[in-house]
Amino acid sequence: MLSRAVRGPLSGIATALAFAGALMAAGAAYAAGGQYLGVASCAGSTCHGRAEGNGAVVRQDEIATWQEPSSASGAHSRAYAVLSSLRGRQIAATLGIEATSSGECLQCHATPAPAAARGPRFQLSDGVGCEGCHGPAERWLATHYTVGGNHASNLAAGLVPLENPQVRARQCLDCHFAGSEPGQFVTHRVMAAGHPRLSFELDLFSALQQHHDVDADYVRRKGDLSSVRLWAVGQAEAVRREMAVFRDPARNSQGLYPEFFFFDCHSCHRAITDGPQRRLTFETNPGRPIRFGTPPFNDENIIMLSVAARTLAPAQAAKFDEATAAFHRSMGQGRAEVAAAAQRLEAAAGALSDALSQRGYGGNDAFRVVAAIADRTTAPRFTDYAGSAQAVMAIDTLLNAMVREGRITVGAAAGIRASVNRAYGAVESPESYNPAGFRSALGQAARSIEALQ
Repeated sequence: MLSRAVRGPLSGIATALAFAGALMAAGAAYAAGGQYLGVASCAGSTCHGRAEGNGAVVRQDEIATWQEPSSASGAHSRAYAVLSSLRGRQIAATLGIEATSSGECLQCHATPAPAAARGPRFQLSDGVGCEGCHGPAERWLATHYTVGGNHASNLAAGLVPLENPQVRARQCLDCHFAGSEPGQFVTHRVMAAGHPRLSFELDLFSALQQHHDVDADYVRRKGDLSSVRLWAVGQAEAVRREMAVFRDPARNSQGLYPEFFFFDCHSCHRAITDGPQRRLTFETNPGRPIRFGTPPFNDENIIMLSVAARTLAPAQAAKFDEATAAFHRSMGQGRAEVAAAAQRLEAAAGALSDALSQRGYGGNDAFRVVAAIADRTTAPRFTDYAGSAQAVMAIDTLLNAMVREGRITVGAAAGIRASVNRAYGAVESPESYNPAGFRSALGQAARSIEALQ
């Protein structure tokens, strides 16, 4: 079920699909080595622990934002606590584990620091703390506030360069899809026990978790991050990671069965009736050349990356779409064919990630992407809940980007919010999802945005 954020200019952005906000978590450390010093090491009133964001260089209230109990911005700090909630206890009991001590949970619900690398102020109960995203602080903690220090020296000391969209996406994907460490993969078994389905969209997640201001000083030191770039590169890195994990023999099956996590949940989890009058819930999808009745791969990010390629990297679009079609077709051929097709699709996504990361952004890029998401080429592919929810997240986060970047006014955006909210309403829950109704609502929202260009 999609919920709507109500924080400042982000009103209307979905916090996450069934994530309830509290399950958002970051990935493993970027730099090897160094101790994890804990959130308390960053929380001084002369550092990031002020009650108000009135610092001269940075806001200095970043800890307060990270701890915010009522919004998505505090989700990382709540990640450990939800393990002891009713839902967390039920999941753990079903799996036969103790959630607050099991690596199967802690790799993503706390900063993933090895026991030997935990400093005296490090606490698992902090959830996903500063170092969960920025890397172990022992080597860069002092350099990043020293007079005369600079961003380059911080990076040399091991600070994760999150201003690089590819690095940021890979860091987030370790937990928001799957990482290399044991426990960084929410399998179908874990979801069957009650864990929410995962969904990933880099620009949306970045907006919800942003604790800093992108002011002139930030741009001078780290560059200006385009929302369209974050969205597009995030989609490319998501597909790249999906294919890498999917073709891993250790993770793509559960005994005799395939790992169902990779497939579209709602292609199977639909009402089943037995009677003389059939009720088809399957729609033919032009992006999936598969036989009727075949469980489809969850291609929500693949659909969005196809849009990004067509609008932002057209020279590579045909190759990516060909690799996508071949991947879907391979599902009806065999394991060897699937692995080879997944490798080709991974390579195509990687090439797109590089191209999308390196190109310049501006002009009408966001408008073009929004139009393409709802056009006659893409809209027929919205036959399932997951892909449709990904599309409305893209429309909304790019609309907010247009406001932040001065492409449209706050008043104009507010005037078309009802159209966007109708698209949200069409994916309010999997049970009520209607493909034709969603496509109509999405098209209306896209046309409303296009009219502002």
